[in-house]
Amino acid sequence: MGMTTCMGASLKKLVTLFLVITFIVKSCVFGNFVVEKSNIRVLSPVSLRSKHDSAIGNFGIPDYGGYLVGSVVYPDKGFYGCQAFEGDKPFRSKGSRPTVLLLDRGECYFALKAWNAQQAGAAAVLVADNIDEPLLTMDSPEMSTDADGYVEKIGIPSVFIEKSFGESLKEALKNKEDVVIKLDWRESVPHPDQRVEYELWTNSNDECGARCDEQMDFVKNFKGHAQILERGGYTLFTPHYITWYCPQAFILSSQCKSQCINHGRYCAPDPEQDFGAGYEGKDVVFENLRQLCVHRVANESGRSWVWWDYVTDFHFRCSLKNKRYSKECAEDVLKSLDLPVEKIKKCMGDPEADVENEVLRTEQELQVGRGSRGDVSILPTLVINNVQYRGKLERTAVLKAICSGFKENSDPPVCLTSELETNECLERNGGCWQDKESNTTACKDTFRGRVCECPVVNGVQYEGDGYLSCRAIGPGRCEVNNGGCWSETRHGLSFSACSSSQLSGCQCPQGFRGDGHTCEDIDECKAHAACQCDGCSCKNKWGGYECKCKGNLIYIKEQDVCIERSGSKFGWFLTLVILGVVTGAGIAGYIFYKYRLRSYMDSEIMAIMSQYMPLDTNQDNEASTGARPLQHGTAV
Repeated sequence: MGMTTCMGASLKKLVTLFLVITFIVKSCVFGNFVVEKSNIRVLSPVSLRSKHDSAIGNFGIPDYGGYLVGSVVYPDKGFYGCQAFEGDKPFRSKGSRPTVLLLDRGECYFALKAWNAQQAGAAAVLVADNIDEPLLTMDSPEMSTDADGYVEKIGIPSVFIEKSFGESLKEALKNKEDVVIKLDWRESVPHPDQRVEYELWTNSNDECGARCDEQMDFVKNFKGHAQILERGGYTLFTPHYITWYCPQAFILSSQCKSQCINHGRYCAPDPEQDFGAGYEGKDVVFENLRQLCVHRVANESGRSWVWWDYVTDFHFRCSLKNKRYSKECAEDVLKSLDLPVEKIKKCMGDPEADVENEVLRTEQELQVGRGSRGDVSILPTLVINNVQYRGKLERTAVLKAICSGFKENSDPPVCLTSELETNECLERNGGCWQDKESNTTACKDTFRGRVCECPVVNGVQYEGDGYLSCRAIGPGRCEVNNGGCWSETRHGLSFSACSSSQLSGCQCPQGFRGDGHTCEDIDECKAHAACQCDGCSCKNKWGGYECKCKGNLIYIKEQDVCIERSGSKFGWFLTLVILGVVTGAGIAGYIFYKYRLRSYMDSEIMAIMSQYMPLDTNQDNEASTGARPLQHGTAV
């Protein structure tokens, strides 16, 4: 009986072990493991100037998109960094540069070395290999019980370097040389265009310890940033879920049946690591499948960001850890988010069928690394622009890494939040051009640091190199610092060499000469350019001149002549006589005209009337002679 129990327990462990290693075996055959790198440039001493690769540690916070220049220090004792260093932060920066602590590989976990270095005031850690081999990724301890106390608290970057490079640094330090290096993560994430593609390999199970808590906390905390980026079209996010398969020899075992769906094709470890209690591994796989379909269906309707809402709501309402999970609970979350339940069910298919599941089969294929991306074998794993993220899965750190994947100068506003803003423009204006009078600067703060770029201010475009000069161009330029041209006011008069009719350039106004940046008054009188008429006198004024005529004459500028201001008495008399004559002639002409017109009209009227009234005329004639007209047939 005891032997049977022992064999049963051994079988359970064996099956669980197979579930874990079968994917790893597949990866070794078909995939590859990739070490994600940053680079180190030795700046001092001159004899060591060179560039080296370094492997980014999978803990702490790498400065993605940035760099760090620091002085290398090798401890006098405690070369491995496995014990806390003595003193109050002995490696805190004592000058203008932070301290980069160099430690040796061996004796304890990599993460513990970084933690002790951080506690001692170091800004970053280099761990030198102790054998000649290719670079490897320093990972945090998986099974250590004491790791939970410090791993999540590490906030400095750590990198792994080759033995030969470490030896050369130690030799220089031994000779009392000042060793200065530049740790550079700016090219650690590719940034080819204005959209970042990233994916999170996760799990719906929240009962797997510290790693599950870490990824769930990240999803909740990063949700806001993720949805802003997704809604704005800045990113393309895809969730993925790791599954394993059951070895053919164990498909019919109760262990595989409890941990797998579709006849052993897609499996997950038992949440409680206890086959006789709580939920089963196949519950986890089935919920993984549902969450994949949530993203697929939501993406088809243009609401891909709803995945973040579903996952966080599911964790709160249907947690496995809190024994609240059920199919009905999950579907209630779907309904509350207005997600089509039937469509998602169709996407999920039949978990009992002895067939491939199209969604999960695709996931297993994607787990195997291709090209520059390595295999995905641990949870959680974040992949940004096809390279795996290294470091703590924390909101600000991940946002910084994602932002480093945008093409330079195309960062979305969320990348310049207070947590990430570099504020390099606040110190010496970033070394860029600045006009203090108008408070205009060419310094622009971006996620990667400042750029010197001539700005646009109130619709006015500036042009120049951004470092030494910027000048306003285009319409409205004269409103900003007078377009960089000369201007001056004297005696209430203002003149400017900037004209809104000119899109660029400066030209001294009329009355001045110069290059437009400096202008001086022209003395028109001395140059004999004005007041050339007889009897004229010229007086120069700022921006012009004044001409005067002798006596009572007045100056007409357009003709450059002098005329009398008032005439003589004879002239006035003659003028009046002429006016009288002209007026009399006008009146006489008018009377003559009226008389002639009236006579003409009367004669015309009489002529017309005579044609229509002849009898009246005859009767008048007869009356005057006494004769009668002859009657028809009557003798005289």
